[in-house]
Amino acid sequence: MSKEGLRPRYAPTPTPETAHFWEGTKQRKLLLQRCMDNGNVYFPPRARDPASGSANIEIFEASGKAKLISYTINHRQHPSFETPYAIAIVQLEEGPMMMTNIVECEQTPDALVLDMPLEVTYEDVSDTITVPLFKPAGASS
Repeated sequence: MSKEGLRPRYAPTPTPETAHFWEGTKQRKLLLQRCMDNGNVYFPPRARDPASGSANIEIFEASGKAKLISYTINHRQHPSFETPYAIAIVQLEEGPMMMTNIVECEQTPDALVLDMPLEVTYEDVSDTITVPLFKPAGASS
């Protein structure tokens, strides 16, 4: 299926706990949270640090750098994705892991090497939602 025939990617609905994250991605910023009591950096966004339960948290801009931890290559047709496509777990430079898609590279085991350096890129999926995706570090957009 060509990209022209694809329907838009699903757009999540922000909640009060995640609104800052989606506002950040719209500005091409990857925002994380850090507990000010113990320094724990976590994702996904939530009102309290999952390690301590503390609400003493700060929001900060992440580096956008990550490494590939795990992935699966999906070959099954999906109305929003050109197949094949990688569903991946990446570990952000700041520590947390996130589920995402790997873009701007072949979707093959030869191209998707574990621990490969990645960097964030963004895709606008609606007027209000921009999703963070990851590409090999240094890949042109």
